[in-house]
Amino acid sequence: MQRRPTGLARWSIRHPWQAVGGWLLFVLLCVGIGVAVGGNSATTKDFWIGEAGRGEAMATEGGLQQRPLERVLITAGPGTDQLDPAAAQYAARAITDRMRALPEVESVAAPVYSEDGQALRVDITMRGGELDGSKHVEPLRAQTDAVQNGFPALRVEETGGPSISHGVDELRGKDLSRTELIAIPITLLTLLLVFRSVALALVPLALAISAIVAAIGLSLPASHLVPDNGIGTNIILLIGMAVGVDYTLFFLKREREERGRNGRLDAPALVSLAAATSGRAVVVSGLAVAASSATMYLADDVIFASIGTAAILVTLVAVLSSLTVLPALLTVLGTRADRRAARTHRRTPNPRPGRISAAMLRPATRHPVATLVVAVLAMLAAAAPLLGLELTDMGRETHPRVIPAMQTYDRLNQAFPQLKSMHQVVVVAEPDRADEVTGALRELARRAQADPALAGTADLRTSPDQRVSLLELAVPHYVSEDAAQKSLERLRGTYVPETVGALPDTESAVTGDIARAADYPEHQKQQLPLIIGALLLVTFLLTIWAFRSVALGLIGVLLNLLSAAAALGLLTLTFQHTWAEGLLDFTSTGTIGSRVPLLLFVILFGLSMDYQVFVISRITEAVRAGVPTRRAVLDGIGGSASVVSSAAMVMVTVFAAFIPLHIIEMKQMGFALAVAVLLDAFVIRMLILPALLLVLGDRCWWPNRPVTAADTPADRARANVG
Repeated sequence: MQRRPTGLARWSIRHPWQAVGGWLLFVLLCVGIGVAVGGNSATTKDFWIGEAGRGEAMATEGGLQQRPLERVLITAGPGTDQLDPAAAQYAARAITDRMRALPEVESVAAPVYSEDGQALRVDITMRGGELDGSKHVEPLRAQTDAVQNGFPALRVEETGGPSISHGVDELRGKDLSRTELIAIPITLLTLLLVFRSVALALVPLALAISAIVAAIGLSLPASHLVPDNGIGTNIILLIGMAVGVDYTLFFLKREREERGRNGRLDAPALVSLAAATSGRAVVVSGLAVAASSATMYLADDVIFASIGTAAILVTLVAVLSSLTVLPALLTVLGTRADRRAARTHRRTPNPRPGRISAAMLRPATRHPVATLVVAVLAMLAAAAPLLGLELTDMGRETHPRVIPAMQTYDRLNQAFPQLKSMHQVVVVAEPDRADEVTGALRELARRAQADPALAGTADLRTSPDQRVSLLELAVPHYVSEDAAQKSLERLRGTYVPETVGALPDTESAVTGDIARAADYPEHQKQQLPLIIGALLLVTFLLTIWAFRSVALGLIGVLLNLLSAAAALGLLTLTFQHTWAEGLLDFTSTGTIGSRVPLLLFVILFGLSMDYQVFVISRITEAVRAGVPTRRAVLDGIGGSASVVSSAAMVMVTVFAAFIPLHIIEMKQMGFALAVAVLLDAFVIRMLILPALLLVLGDRCWWPNRPVTAADTPADRARANVG
């Protein structure tokens, strides 16, 4: 494996301009193929999970599936306490006429007054699937705005799933653009401080951006195998900037070190030396990230499958850029640096650990056992809040109120509380039993009327072929509220089994907003142990494969678990409570988004392997050169401390830029990853890892013995078995 990346890099070193041109052509081809093939977005059925998903499939079979629904709310205008009924009726008629004329609209319901008569709503059902509504909602909103302009004394506004999704997408796009404007300059500044060269600082950034562009192009044809759920590009930006800069940084720092040690060698020779060492580390790291990301396919969820595909693509492209165009660019830049050095008689100094790095390593060097105990206890204390972790699907009510459709959503639910959420009971039976099923569903609705958590209203529909029946029950509570969740438990545990569930030869299921919100986190909880187990196995096997040491494999697994648990504990402490709301600008839901822990574990396990591989590679190099294990640990970690800390700061910058975002789940994800990288780079790699390796000594290479210069060729062969 070592020869292949070195051979690829050597070709690039010998033909730098061909390598640069080939890389640009590769990026253009990726974009061109992506544009030509086009993408494939996930459809509603791709999101069906659990009993709720089964119920939606049954409803779809009978043509009773949920449609994109918009609601126009008409209330008294600003400065007016009472709604003018006549004006409201005229406005409702205008809305009805305008909406019915649109090709995007399937039907418009009759206007409905609120109980107090101070609000009037008009429901508009759009054509197409439930997820398609946000793509076609603009014409509807334009008609609502036109009616508002015609009735200035009223407030005429629109909300609904399509409007809210459209608003969330717009807000996410603006937030991410702002994030890029913040992250890129800070990343560039960090690289300038590391290299003190504009040219060298621009190289990692340029390669990361080019890898991102190529991966986005490749993601379009890949979406025909794994449908894109809409956030694949966001993940490519997030992971691409992190690993792209990391891999380039590892290579660049190694080239600088070789230049300091071997100042008389020319640029191609120095870059070849860097490729022979860092090139292998980059390949191992990239495979680790890709393999870790692949475990997301085990989630059996289109969202995680899309994220996994995006992460794999951008990681592999970043590895390819580090083995092709990067050596070529370093050769060109190094040749120019050699000429300048010859004119000025300057030589790059030998790299030494910085004062901060040396200070952080000092406790582990002098008191390894005490450092290990204190640091591990501190990490376990940080992980302790994890015991109170509460997961939930971040429902519509958690979206930020800066979205106009969410402000209307609140006013609509205040006027019509029964619209907050709903249950749907779906029954499939033979057509000749339709009357029997209808009777059982009416009995269920009658019982539900007495339930204080339900609104007491029901809507019963039957498919044209009489095979599928659907009972919709209104719930005056948001999906995340305890009352709504308990009503689902009673519906599934009592009402359905005692009515339609008692009918022979029928199939029934409960779906709807609340069931979706309950079943999704439950599904994640069930899959999480499987995915974490796969992650542990991947980390363990890759470490053994890379370093031929079972002990190092176990160390990697345990340290990754420790950093992930501590980060998740701090996330729980911060977002499940209210003390940090003002500091981080969020409103606590008392829960963590159900996707966040799984994403944190997978992404962190992959990215932490970057540091693990780079640091351990430096140690094994020293051991193979005949350096005793203790000295090799101190030199390896000390020599790599600056690059690890620099890479960590770049990653933290990228991830922390997501904390100011408005979408709370993305905010939680950015916070968790930023904290996890900080802990991994500075506590795990600078305190716990060196202390643990010093305590273990030569036992860290078990079951092999350390390979030293004094070993015989036979000993070396035995040490490299496998």
